[in-house]
Amino acid sequence: MAILTMIGQLVLALSILVGLHEFGHFAFAKLFKIRVDKFYIFFDFLFPMPNVANFALVKKKIGETEYGIGWFPLGGYVQIHGMIDETQDASALAGEPQPDEFRGKPAWQRLLVMLGGIIMNVILGIVIFAAVSYKWGDTYLPASEARYGVVANGLGRSIGFRTGDKIVKINGRPFTEFDDVYKPDVLMGDNAYYTVERDGQLADIKVPQDFLTKFSKQADQDSFFVSPRITFSVKAVQPGSAADKAGLLAGDKIVKAGGQPVQYYDELKAVLKAHKNQRVALEVDRQGQLLPLSVVVGKTGLLGFEMKSTMKTSTRYYGLGESVPVGVKKAFGVIGLQARAFAKIGRGELSASESIGGPVEIAQQFGGVWDWQHFWGLAGGLSMVLAFMNLLPIPALDGGHVVFLLYEMIMRRKPSDAFMEGAQRVGTVLILGLMAYVLVFKQVMKLFPKEEPKTEQAPPAKPVTPPQP
Repeated sequence: MAILTMIGQLVLALSILVGLHEFGHFAFAKLFKIRVDKFYIFFDFLFPMPNVANFALVKKKIGETEYGIGWFPLGGYVQIHGMIDETQDASALAGEPQPDEFRGKPAWQRLLVMLGGIIMNVILGIVIFAAVSYKWGDTYLPASEARYGVVANGLGRSIGFRTGDKIVKINGRPFTEFDDVYKPDVLMGDNAYYTVERDGQLADIKVPQDFLTKFSKQADQDSFFVSPRITFSVKAVQPGSAADKAGLLAGDKIVKAGGQPVQYYDELKAVLKAHKNQRVALEVDRQGQLLPLSVVVGKTGLLGFEMKSTMKTSTRYYGLGESVPVGVKKAFGVIGLQARAFAKIGRGELSASESIGGPVEIAQQFGGVWDWQHFWGLAGGLSMVLAFMNLLPIPALDGGHVVFLLYEMIMRRKPSDAFMEGAQRVGTVLILGLMAYVLVFKQVMKLFPKEEPKTEQAPPAKPVTPPQP
């Protein structure tokens, strides 16, 4: 069921994003009285071969345009009359340009037609982010709530974090929201570092250049390099679970496990992990009374109860007028991060193979539970990513057409139809190669994970002089 939920969210998001992207092209074409022969969400052919496996799931012709939903769910298109693209080549455009053809219009009009999809995705991204901010606000964990420090996993420990460290500064500045620890502009920043308090001393922990790539792998597994260390109680017990059979109740506080004092949730997890498939003695605080319990830990190291954190989150709400600039900032923040990521890939600081994801990775980000707030937040980000990717100056993408049109406007002459057709083919080959890598090669390689080379433990965090009171 979880897989179907992931697929359903992915299909819905792509249908909205691709449909409105193509509508942007369509709307400008209609505005300039250019004939549009087809408007399809997804392809009604085997991309990029327009004459292979031609059929649509749904189609209807209204006026001069055929509207439909194709069977090949990796994009969509509008077939604009008189334009060289994946659906028609130069041979189909022999003869003099006609008034209702794309090629017969002024360059500035053709430029707006090509930018229409990108413009629509940017507008959509802003609207989604603004609407999400207005309806749900921004929920965050105040940094002051992480008063017990952090729990460091393997990735966190590899760069110098230790469980119990208290992060007091990011890049030398105090912070108020714990989520700032995970911000991509910190993880991708040059010379970024955290300052932690450890045993009464301050220490700086430097962020490696390739850390975002490693962190992305961890995030796919719902694991962060550090997380707030929390005290806890039992929120709910799953019926029939080991916790239920042992007599654990909602409201209980586990204070001992396996004879060891337990104050934090990570301490309990460590004890349970070390005693899989074994019976473990627990001591719980139930309304001030200490009670002994005995529980059999399963092979997963879980007992079957929902944990209630003692930390309190806060929510920042926005009025209608406030949500619009917030939406603009969030939307263009995605564009900025994409640009920085591409720059780092170009400098060799980020792995291109690890940074590029496809439908499988996107579906995993949606998750197996349908959460509308999460769905729309991710859809807004994907809309901005789609706008950015389409603006790249690659033939066959909107950005490639934009480059040729700008050349025409500056040089006052068009590239030849033969050149445009050749460029379209080169761009299509590049896109097909990328699709083959993301959809086939990358997924196959996951079946044969390479063994990570053993590395030495990172040196201790560098001590710094604590500020004087």
